[in-house]
Amino acid sequence: MVAEPFVAAHSAHARDAVAHHIIHIFGKPIVMDVPISAVILSLIGAVALGKLVVSILVFLAETFLFTGESLKTFGAKQNRWAVITGCTSGIGEAFAKQLARAGFNVCLIGRNEESLRKLEQEISAKSPLVQTTVIPIDLSHPTPETFSAYSKWIAQPEVQVGVLVNNAGVSHSMPVSFAETTLEEMDNILQVNIHATLLLTRLTLPRLLTKKSTPGPKLKSLILNIGSFGGTVPSPLLATYSASKAFLATWNKALGEEVKKDGVVVRLVLPGFVVSKMSKIRRPSMMVPTPQTFVSSTLKSIGLNRGAQSRVYESTPYWTHAAMDYIVGFVPESITVWYNLRLHKDIRARALKKQQRDKLKSQ
Repeated sequence: MVAEPFVAAHSAHARDAVAHHIIHIFGKPIVMDVPISAVILSLIGAVALGKLVVSILVFLAETFLFTGESLKTFGAKQNRWAVITGCTSGIGEAFAKQLARAGFNVCLIGRNEESLRKLEQEISAKSPLVQTTVIPIDLSHPTPETFSAYSKWIAQPEVQVGVLVNNAGVSHSMPVSFAETTLEEMDNILQVNIHATLLLTRLTLPRLLTKKSTPGPKLKSLILNIGSFGGTVPSPLLATYSASKAFLATWNKALGEEVKKDGVVVRLVLPGFVVSKMSKIRRPSMMVPTPQTFVSSTLKSIGLNRGAQSRVYESTPYWTHAAMDYIVGFVPESITVWYNLRLHKDIRARALKKQQRDKLKSQ
């Protein structure tokens, strides 16, 4: 009978010993009521949650509140030139018009000289104070000889380039398996999307790098490379095109880090679907902006990642594209690749049906 209180007291002491954990910080004991492992896991969870909250707040602020660097930083209204490729329609045409409206002289590069001349006349009529020049180049055959006229033009001391927009690009005529892709189509995509972009940038970059040594205001330079979601998420049935844009994404980051110290801002701009000949979409919507709207959002967000939060030197400027890009970053790649395959199978089926209808009409 006497031993029972002792046993009870001993048991209570044992429970307290199990329930309380003592750690020493700077020699001082701290009693804890939960296991240390639980504390560590809680801290890890708090850090992860805090990181997510900060990421969401940055995304929202960059997409809906902040604006990017002013175009004056790159020489707008200071007799600087903007060089734009693939500017006879769509995004490239919008870049040419809006950069001219902002006060840049514009160099228009493309294959169709007649279309380039028409654009030149339109720009001169609406922006009479800016200079324009047209340099027809077949970007599907990028060689030093093909670019000889451009090399002579940019070598002129009075030509000061502030902006380069590598917009020209081609895709497959319709989604197609890699095994069925013709060698001609494959080569055309690689020549325009990769080789022409690299060659033009290589010819232009020395003039951009020397900007700090030129007299007058110390200006930055800007290189905008137009990428694609297909380069971020692999796109089955557009394998060659997807790979070409993935190449640009990696090259863009390496180039951006190389020239940052020289005042050259490099950005890979990621559009989703935009009303254009390439997308074959004619009507704009909340998810599919016009080229004018997309380019306006791009020029207002230079230096901001927006949807491309975790990727350096990249930007998804248009708000619905930014939201899609941001959300996709949390989705396993296996799901996005599967979805792209399903999407492109559907697009191919509809394209083949249209092709068949057009064939029957022509008979």
